[in-house]
Amino acid sequence: VQLQASGGGLVQPGGSLRLSCVASGFTLDYYAIRWFRQAPGKGREGVSCITSMGDSNVYADSVKGRLTISRDNAKNTVYLQMNSLKPEDTAVYYCAADLACSSDSGPVYWGQGTLVTVSS
Repeated sequence: VQLQASGGGLVQPGGSLRLSCVASGFTLDYYAIRWFRQAPGKGREGVSCITSMGDSNVYADSVKGRLTISRDNAKNTVYLQMNSLKPEDTAVYYCAADLACSSDSGPVYWGQGTLVTVSS
């Protein structure tokens, strides 16, 4: 059972990246998927969540209007499209599988992170 995040890199302010979260060993269909991030020297922050059916999503206020979460269950993949990136978006981004976006029991599975660096 594994979740693997990828797509990070170095981008200039105002640029875009698309992160992917691919599941192996289990089917994403039954899980809500969360994206978290952790900036250097800071705590972990919830960024976004999408329901198992992809019919609803939530975003942190800090990323609303700039980040878009989506999923393709046929590909067992969830995406995070990141536009208008700011230096404060610099962080390691993690994906995680949860029972529901409304769940407060904590994710069931965690993926390895991918580093996003926004700098000129």
